[in-house]
Amino acid sequence: MQIYKFGGASLKKADSLNNIIQIISAKDSLVIVVSAIDKTTNKLETLVDAAIKNDKSHIEVFNQIKAFHLEFARLAFGSEFSNYSAGLNKLLDSLKDISDFANADSYDQTYDEIVSYGELLSSYILSSYLKIKNRQNVLIDIRDIIITDSNFRDAKILWQESEHSVQKAFCAEKLYITQGFIGKDKSGKTTTLGREGSDYTASALAYLLDAESVTIWKDVPGIMNADPSWCDFAEKLECLSFREAIELAFYGAKVIHPKTIKPLENKNIPLYVKSFVDFNSKGTEVTKLDYKLDLIPVYILKSDQILISISPKDFSFIVEENISKIFGLFAKYKIKVNITQNSAISFSASIDGQNRNFDNLIADLNSEYYVRYNTGLQLVTIRYYTEESINKMTRNKNILVEQRSRTTARFVLQD
Repeated sequence: MQIYKFGGASLKKADSLNNIIQIISAKDSLVIVVSAIDKTTNKLETLVDAAIKNDKSHIEVFNQIKAFHLEFARLAFGSEFSNYSAGLNKLLDSLKDISDFANADSYDQTYDEIVSYGELLSSYILSSYLKIKNRQNVLIDIRDIIITDSNFRDAKILWQESEHSVQKAFCAEKLYITQGFIGKDKSGKTTTLGREGSDYTASALAYLLDAESVTIWKDVPGIMNADPSWCDFAEKLECLSFREAIELAFYGAKVIHPKTIKPLENKNIPLYVKSFVDFNSKGTEVTKLDYKLDLIPVYILKSDQILISISPKDFSFIVEENISKIFGLFAKYKIKVNITQNSAISFSASIDGQNRNFDNLIADLNSEYYVRYNTGLQLVTIRYYTEESINKMTRNKNILVEQRSRTTARFVLQD
């Protein structure tokens, strides 16, 4: 059995679904994992924030989401729309009920309940479309078989608890459609595996099913040495080791979710990243290698960064005790740190902007530390850097933080 994962960009237009028909035309034993359509997750996050406020502003946001999915399905299903619209409307009605009665006291749990509908809607639409095109398939609610802990918004898969149900659900040589990114805890509450977590779902299923391979279908030719959306010098990487793929994902490369690689590496299941548009092209292969690759510089950009600088009010050293307290506060507010640096009496960390818990973090830190921060920054990581590559990325920028190892250079930059 093979696992295919189609991202939101692969589903951004109704006529894109025909590409999926062509890609899977010769496949009889296949699990398809889908993400939410295009920018739906962003819209659902807006719905969460509006619903939590309980000021009825969420109704307009919900209506936009509903109208988008109904129109998408209408274009995709054509004359068959009326035969499949009931199931779509049932999902939308359920989403409305949850947003109407959102629990303001439990943001993370409410987030998972609402945002999960992106994948539930897209998988229903794809399953229905394939049936209309005479490709019979089984639609699986992944929440019934992937069991997680209760760490909402970044849940961890409980492997032993999930193994039997996964193998039972996907036991036949059929075409299956299911959702990425989501699961359920032991009490039946919906959880999510972290933003962009559909890749992780695909690799988890591959691990539990001993799959032949995983293929992630993207709107790029494969894994690139830079994101084509912000640079004009991006080149495709033909092959990567599992180790190198983990490094790139850890540093923020958007093509692969950071958790994706480990389950595949554990069972030596190859990963392919291929173009959804030019689907006959080779793409990039990620596999176990016993030799070192000679790679060109790889550039990873994380925008909208905040650099926080922290100093103890009692002028004490930044040692293990202080660092432990600081990281405890980051963990408390579920704020992930992208890069750190410390001296004798100061500690700096770059985090993603637009974090709803940022003000609470700063207030907590202010009780024991002097805190300053800069916003609107960039974090640039260059794997296999050269001086030329560093100059290319830092030219005319103010370098606030600089770190170099044998293979990696990282910079927090200000325009």
